[in-house]
Amino acid sequence: MGAMMGHAGMAATAVRYLRSVGAPTAALPAVEPLPRPDLRAVGDDERLPVDPAEFRRVLGTFASGVTVITAPPTDPGEGPAGFACQSFASLSLDPPLIAFMVARTSTTWPRIARAGVFCVNVLAADQGDLCRGFAVSGADKFAGVRHDAAPVSGSPRLAGSAAWIDCAVHAVHTGGDHLIVVGQVTALGADDGDRGPLLFHRGQFASLGS
Repeated sequence: MGAMMGHAGMAATAVRYLRSVGAPTAALPAVEPLPRPDLRAVGDDERLPVDPAEFRRVLGTFASGVTVITAPPTDPGEGPAGFACQSFASLSLDPPLIAFMVARTSTTWPRIARAGVFCVNVLAADQGDLCRGFAVSGADKFAGVRHDAAPVSGSPRLAGSAAWIDCAVHAVHTGGDHLIVVGQVTALGADDGDRGPLLFHRGQFASLGS
């Protein structure tokens, strides 16, 4: 039987996690507790096996945008952190919140957690190669990549991106083999040009009208 935590409990867990990795938490807003949900056992019919390949194939029919999540360095001699992420969504207008999902095995996420802040770079249709560079591990992802500092967090803001969203880590929730990271938006902006977004569909990059 799985147990569900209330909103306040999840927020407290997130704060404890961030403190454990040395991230600043003083700026995190207080969270009012909500009524606890009713708890129930998970039924056998909810545990039907799903073939991973089929899961990927079917979910791959959902077209999504592509982002690069970046964070400033936290240790002397260390460069900034960043990774390509298609699991991104707006979450709340009041307060302004966004969310992204990251694998629990990610080696970049602990660096973002230590920073406690990040910038979401929404990629434009012509930035497929840039995305590929941030999708690999063990390399200097920022080599030759033009960027400046986002105004609040100081996270890398990649040149040529369609939009950028500066954030502070607001909460972290578990979701199977991934983490659900909620960010509170502190600043944002978008390119006023007519370039379309970079899309990901059925395992390939795409663009509007293609």
